[in-house]
Amino acid sequence: MKNKANNTTPAIVDTITNSKKRTRNASQSKPKPEPEEFPIGGDIEDFQFREDEVADIRSSLLKWYDVNRRDLPWRRINEEDATDNDDDDEIDRKAYAVWVSEIMLQQTRVQTVISYFNRWMEKWPTVHHLAQASIEEVNEMWAGLGYYRRARFLLEGAKMVVEEGGKFPRSASDLLKVKGIGEYTAGAIASIAFKEAVPVVDGNVIRVIARLKTISANPKEKATIKNIWRLAGQLVDSHRPGDFNQAVMELGATLCTPSSPNCSSCPVSTQCSALLKSKHDQSALVTDYPTKVEKVKQRLDYSAVTIVEILESEQPKVNKSDWGSKFLLVKRPEEGLLAGLWEFPSVSLDVKADLITRRRAVDDYLKSSFGLKLHRPSDIVSRDEVGEYVHIFTHIRLRMYIELLVLRSQVETDFGYCLRTDLHRKKDKGLVSFKYVDTKTLATMGLSTGVRKAYNMVQKFRQNRSSLVSR
Repeated sequence: MKNKANNTTPAIVDTITNSKKRTRNASQSKPKPEPEEFPIGGDIEDFQFREDEVADIRSSLLKWYDVNRRDLPWRRINEEDATDNDDDDEIDRKAYAVWVSEIMLQQTRVQTVISYFNRWMEKWPTVHHLAQASIEEVNEMWAGLGYYRRARFLLEGAKMVVEEGGKFPRSASDLLKVKGIGEYTAGAIASIAFKEAVPVVDGNVIRVIARLKTISANPKEKATIKNIWRLAGQLVDSHRPGDFNQAVMELGATLCTPSSPNCSSCPVSTQCSALLKSKHDQSALVTDYPTKVEKVKQRLDYSAVTIVEILESEQPKVNKSDWGSKFLLVKRPEEGLLAGLWEFPSVSLDVKADLITRRRAVDDYLKSSFGLKLHRPSDIVSRDEVGEYVHIFTHIRLRMYIELLVLRSQVETDFGYCLRTDLHRKKDKGLVSFKYVDTKTLATMGLSTGVRKAYNMVQKFRQNRSSLVSR
């Protein structure tokens, strides 16, 4: 990874060049032009911000941001004793904080991220600390944020940075070489931590620019996104690139929202073509931009989830909730949805299935994957249907049928009667990793929201049954 900084993006170079061509005599007093609308049938490639627009937008946004920015922990780290003389370690610490926060903020609300960020930075305050962590520790800290691939990439990227000298690359182009850092994250780190004049583009930035220039092109298309990056590159302030980029995102998150923009408080309302158009045409709305794109229809999947509990004792050790139980967990494949996470045994179903069909599929799976033999009724203490839960992923609605299967400790397995802590079993040319954990360990593991919900449903089911029995 190279440390050579690139202080000017191609978009900025183009803007400077074009601006010189448009330079006029300062003594000429011409009225300030109104914001231009996106012409019907026009192409986004034809658009750029005028020199006077750029200056006004930069000035207005930065003044607004200085007064109205939210107090967030990752911003505090980057504002601590900020000077041009920060040493490399301090700059790397700030870059690391930006990196962690930006990865956490992807598809997650700011208020949710704050507590996760604080706990993360307390446990792993630098990239060197994170590089020493295990994926299990990282998943445990990440549990509940979703999109666990992000956490894995953070760990892999940290190891890569440390292995290559322990210093963050100083430019966006070199940051892109780090595992898990894409164009947006590279721009955020480079502009905020290293003061490189590069843009960042997320959903908020797309919305703000689409309204400033009344861009009606499909905001999901690659060509549109590429040109939004070009326009963002023209706007970014070379003296305060990190603050400017955060200001645009802050504007989109707080005022220029998707459905109810607060145009009366917007610092760049006089430069907004969408607002101007709405004033001249009653049928036009600011919220018409960016163009609404039909969401991909979610696929409906079905899964039979069985919480297998094995009693080491049929009498509670201390109280009624402590039976000395162990629970069977299986590790998901290292690639794909929820890669590498632990979960309760589950079987994918092609269609909605009845209880008998589901249990047959589960029994076959428990036998083939974990060596559990359920042919002796005496091995089964109880087997109850707990309920259903629909877990929402980005493009999937997963309906989980949840049951609780309680077995005696002497249940027969392919490994005899002894339940070891960690086991591996070859299956379909692959390796299935599974283990038995007690209640205390289960409570501290980094389980996905869906798995945790299934376990909580079982706990509630037991409580309800106990209260009925005690009446």
